[in-house]
Amino acid sequence: METIGLILSCIVSLIFIFYFASKKNKNQLQQIFFIDIFLTFGVCLFSLAQKYLCMHFDIDPIIFEYFIYIFTSYLPVAVFFTGIIFANTKIVFKKKYILLFIIPTLSIFLLWTNNFHHLMYKHYSINFNETVFGDFFTIYILHAYLLYAIGLIYLLRYAIKNSGIFSKQAILFIIAVLIPITVNVLGSLQVIPMSIYTTPICFNITVILCAVAVFKFSFLNTTPIALQRIVDRISDSYIILNEDNEITDFNKSFLTTFHLKESNVRNTNVFDWDKSVHLPKLQKALQTVSMSSKTLSFEAYVDSINKFFNVEISSIVNNKMFLGTLILFKDITQHMHDLEEIKSNQDMLIEKERFASLGQMIGGIAHNLKTPIMSIAGATEALTDLINEYDASIGDPEVTNEDHHDIAKDMSSWISKIKTHTAYMSDVITAVKGQAVETTDTVSAEFTIEELIKRVNILMKHELKNSLIELNVDMRVPESLCLHGDVNCLVQVVNNLISNAIQSYNGEPDNKIDFIIEKDNDSIVLAIKDYGCGMSKEVQNKLFKEMITTKGKNGTGLGLFMSYSNIKAHFNGNITFESEKDKGTVFKIIVPL
Repeated sequence: METIGLILSCIVSLIFIFYFASKKNKNQLQQIFFIDIFLTFGVCLFSLAQKYLCMHFDIDPIIFEYFIYIFTSYLPVAVFFTGIIFANTKIVFKKKYILLFIIPTLSIFLLWTNNFHHLMYKHYSINFNETVFGDFFTIYILHAYLLYAIGLIYLLRYAIKNSGIFSKQAILFIIAVLIPITVNVLGSLQVIPMSIYTTPICFNITVILCAVAVFKFSFLNTTPIALQRIVDRISDSYIILNEDNEITDFNKSFLTTFHLKESNVRNTNVFDWDKSVHLPKLQKALQTVSMSSKTLSFEAYVDSINKFFNVEISSIVNNKMFLGTLILFKDITQHMHDLEEIKSNQDMLIEKERFASLGQMIGGIAHNLKTPIMSIAGATEALTDLINEYDASIGDPEVTNEDHHDIAKDMSSWISKIKTHTAYMSDVITAVKGQAVETTDTVSAEFTIEELIKRVNILMKHELKNSLIELNVDMRVPESLCLHGDVNCLVQVVNNLISNAIQSYNGEPDNKIDFIIEKDNDSIVLAIKDYGCGMSKEVQNKLFKEMITTKGKNGTGLGLFMSYSNIKAHFNGNITFESEKDKGTVFKIIVPL
């Protein structure tokens, strides 16, 4: 039975050795299990040679023990590191770990020189019960079993902690730990026959069961089964990459979202997968994260599945060691569609507000144009009379040259009046045309303070007159001072603030609004000050931050919100305000020179 056990142990160990040897870019856990199984294979192989050759040839069995000890002495150290790596995924070999190799190395030396001191064996026998151990053997065996215990406890503890005590992984670890303990206890109590070959067979089984527990149920990493069930229920997709950017783990959402099969994803390079997805920022982000241990995120659109994602990339670090990368895909498709719908609704609301403003402005302009049009009509009638008078005077001996000059003078006077009225109408049309353009059609050019005031007066004349409100322009800078930007945009903002100032009086006539233009350092400040109802603290706290109105159902809150946005965007300026309930409000438009 022992011979069969040793042969089977060698065969199974060889299978695992070839399996691990075929792995490229082995991680630390794979490397340490390769060492574990190689060491148990060496123990079983030389134990088999000892049993067979000593049985058929006259060879001292302790000669084989010299080689067996090379493997058995370092196997506890390997098992210890297996548990530590399993718990931490990856470790840095520290100088203090060298101390673990002192007793195994010394044991090999003492065994090879045992005939001189008998510190390892006073009497060596293949039969375990006939063997008499030396004084140092106790130290050797305590050191070995202590390392075995620590390594196996780490494996068992973290398997139970992550997967639960009833998980397949944990149960397999428990069986692996119990096998050598049970056999050795029963052998020591002479319940079962035991030879020196029993222990290596048991430990070979233990190492192989541990390897199966880790690599079968954890898929080459330490992701627990219970945790996997949880993350599979998460709607966000994720993948985990190792140091070589190979996909080592993922959840079910990732496969479902990207229409993938598990066999086509696991252990493939993430850039091979990206060829079909096209995430242009992925490679640079991965390099940055691995070098700086930062978390980066970017938005990406995947054309093949017609979805938007917020891609978040984080490094996985343990004890300051880079272990791999976590890539989280948050589906923001619905969010993007909602933003588009909100933007569309905002555009419609802004357009509605603009047309309402233009309608109000055009109503005032129509009223303003009536006077010059009527004056021009009267002037044409007067010119017609003068033309008829002049035509009738031709050839009349009583009409003198002086009379002709008087008629020409009257004609010239009427023509001058017509020119004045047409110039005013031209200014009105220019102002209206400027305010009627789309807000996106920004025209950046130089304009003077005089031109700004002129347009404001033209466009606000009717509303001020109709409300019986006086606009006092206090010019504290030269009219020729130039500003750079979109004059139409600035006129629109000033007019909106003046309209708000008019409405602050709640229809009460015979009030005034001060329009103060002054210089403050390297900026021009346009202040519109009223002495009306003022604003509440609640309105002040929300002003410019959201669309808020004090006009109830008659207001949209777009006016001030858009005014603030326009000054920020088109002039790199600012709007500030001061207000006191029932005492008035002053808005200041600050435009850098």
